[in-house]
Amino acid sequence: MPFFMSHFSEVLSCAICDLRFDLLTRLPCSLPCSHTICSGCLANFRDGTATRCPLDKTEGKLALGALPVNTAILSVMQLDWTQCLTVKERLSVAMATVGLMDEAARHNYLAGVERLEEIASVVARAEALNKPLQRKLMSLFQCQILLEEGRTRSFKAAKSVCERIVIELILQHQNQQQLTSHLWSAVRARGCQFLGPAMQEEVLKLVILALESGSALSRKVLVMFIVQKLQPIFSQASKTSVGHVVQLLYRASCFKVCKCDGHSSLMELKEEFRTYETLRREHDAQVIQIAQEAGLRIAPEQWSSLLYGDQQHKSQMQSIIDKVWRKKNCLTETGRQAGRQIDR
Repeated sequence: MPFFMSHFSEVLSCAICDLRFDLLTRLPCSLPCSHTICSGCLANFRDGTATRCPLDKTEGKLALGALPVNTAILSVMQLDWTQCLTVKERLSVAMATVGLMDEAARHNYLAGVERLEEIASVVARAEALNKPLQRKLMSLFQCQILLEEGRTRSFKAAKSVCERIVIELILQHQNQQQLTSHLWSAVRARGCQFLGPAMQEEVLKLVILALESGSALSRKVLVMFIVQKLQPIFSQASKTSVGHVVQLLYRASCFKVCKCDGHSSLMELKEEFRTYETLRREHDAQVIQIAQEAGLRIAPEQWSSLLYGDQQHKSQMQSIIDKVWRKKNCLTETGRQAGRQIDR
């Protein structure tokens, strides 16, 4: 079985009946919302005349029974659909239904489908693809480019694929020793510090021990408490180094700060961060964000090694990386929209 099919088989099956797509009764058809459902299941919804997605109720401009077959997915599955009359008939009906009769428009649409098929054929022969790239490719293949909203999704998905490929190339060719040096330099430049996997873990646990009940302490008292607890185990622990770790959590907005007249400000750990798991995740996200701000691209397995000293946290690191990227892209898009409003 090809690599892609064996590692991503769940998206090569119908989202309704969960059966594998084929060339007979279960042809894959992608909706404008990017859900992909087999032709057999689509025909069951008001005899194929329904226009809403049966999964998320997204309204479409084309009857479900008239959607064209997603040939890119068939190409990924290495199924020869070129002699399948049903595929060609559904395509003709779909183009006529949306009024795609202009020669130039038909040519552009068919050219786009052909490019997706070519990419899918290359992917089907690939010996290995990492999961982030797999997900982004399948998002691209599931776009319904016959309709405008689907084409918009495909542009975003194609951009995401290209960005992922560039990141993969960077990761493969960068010097790991220099990368690590640049990372910790970027962290220190922001007044923060990483003390090594074991010591950093103990500092975070001591922060929770001191503040988990909802009590509020000044930064100075909190740092002194942690140093006193740490020094019997880590003799190198100092107020400066621990203070830099506290600053990292401060940057991550883990504290509520109460300013007192004539006294030092008091810090209280926010309720959502009073467990080690939640505090650690926010801590890791802040380090990853600093790396991205510094233009550094680090693979999940490298992050697992750097922050935990093992390879057991790879999937957790990937999840945090994706979250940080989504937040960054959302802020970028918001900035662009604000800029367009100002220009108007």
